[in-house]
Amino acid sequence: MTVPSPAEATEPTEPTEPTEPEAKPPPTRRRTFGLAAATALVMGNIIGGGIFALPATVAPYGTLSLLAFVVLSVAAVLLALLFGKLARRSPVTGGLYVYPRDAFGPFAGFLSAWSYWTMCWVSIAALAVAVVGYVDVLIPLHGDHALEAVVALAALWLPAAANFAGTRWVGAVQIVSTVLKFVPLLLVATVGLFFVDTDNFGPFNATGDSVPGALAASAALLLYSFLGVESAAVSAGEVDDPERTVGRASILGTLASALVYILGTVAVFGLVPHDKLVDSGAPFADAVNAITGGSWGGTAIALVAVASITGCLNGWILLAAQMPYAAARDGLFPAPFAKVNKGGVPGFGVWAVAVLGTALIGLNYTAGPDTTFRVLVLITTFTGCVPYLLSAAAQLYWLAQGTRERVRPAGLVRDLIVAALSFAFSFWLIAGAGYAAVYQGVLFLFAGIPVYVWLRGRTDRDQSSGAASSSPSLPRP
Repeated sequence: MTVPSPAEATEPTEPTEPTEPEAKPPPTRRRTFGLAAATALVMGNIIGGGIFALPATVAPYGTLSLLAFVVLSVAAVLLALLFGKLARRSPVTGGLYVYPRDAFGPFAGFLSAWSYWTMCWVSIAALAVAVVGYVDVLIPLHGDHALEAVVALAALWLPAAANFAGTRWVGAVQIVSTVLKFVPLLLVATVGLFFVDTDNFGPFNATGDSVPGALAASAALLLYSFLGVESAAVSAGEVDDPERTVGRASILGTLASALVYILGTVAVFGLVPHDKLVDSGAPFADAVNAITGGSWGGTAIALVAVASITGCLNGWILLAAQMPYAAARDGLFPAPFAKVNKGGVPGFGVWAVAVLGTALIGLNYTAGPDTTFRVLVLITTFTGCVPYLLSAAAQLYWLAQGTRERVRPAGLVRDLIVAALSFAFSFWLIAGAGYAAVYQGVLFLFAGIPVYVWLRGRTDRDQSSGAASSSPSLPRP
């Protein structure tokens, strides 16, 4: 099949009459992600800092958080099904930006892109901070916040450098890092179950709040561990045969990740006493030490954790550059984001994410890695759920329209259920993030509106000037 260029892939579906000579199209980028690489991209972005850091973060809620993991696993599979269906209609780079834009117009597309991009670089900063706890197992940092910040920045910039090498290198790194972390994690999640002590689990609801409230609050934190389910959809322009591959990769990657998450978290909760887990900076290392009875096991898992999080950062940086790339092609993000380097990567987007992540780490390192990680995670929950909501709404819109060219008649009820539940789950998770996270997330979201106003105003001005110059002049009376 003919592969569309990025400019063609992100144009509105309605044909328009050109008013000016066509500009030279940008070079077509080859699609380099097959099913294996796309699945690895999904798994690599899902299984990263979440599985290694979040068991300790949600331990204060008690074993109720294990139930939240199950609920989120179902929600993540529903989102994977949703993105697979949407990718069949718009198999292009930009996914979560393209779907709302096609359904509701450029402003909805911009809000989705801006929110997702904010989530990406805040999430990247959080992942880099998550490395610190496991590096501390390998090389004691003695609570030196300045040294912890240096470690986090190194974890951020190394994968950023890998992205400049090109998307083929990104895909290769994803496969290697996914294998490195998935096999040991699965061994811990299975072997560790034989060493579980039920006395270590602690109370079911350790907060004393209502069960629905505690479940929503823990789920809001745990959503961070499932961010990345949309990875193949966002990078669909790089995926071979995206109409089929995106959906399959999303579902396979999500199911495999959910299996590792649930088994691994149960093992950690049963291996590390609850009071110790609450204060743990490296919960999986503590769990392996409980199995081996020494420190060598914890050191080995710490090495795996550092490799895992670094690989996850590698994929997230690519996604963070792809979303504004697609929006910039439509004039809804600053023009430099649309530039592609020789390796096929939007280089300016990579630089922007790395610089913003650096600033965020620098501003927050004095609070310590544990507090910084929790704050950043909750912000990503809000900013991540906004594009999920808008994408689910876009699917509901197309289904409500009911045109055969946009909706496959077979499975209509199933698609409606998937879209409606995806919307409901996203709304529920936003509510569970809490007032502080929603407040900060809304500030980040609204900060993008002046950018949209400026860019849209200049675009409309240029289009009006072009139309005026191409119209024949009328004689003066």
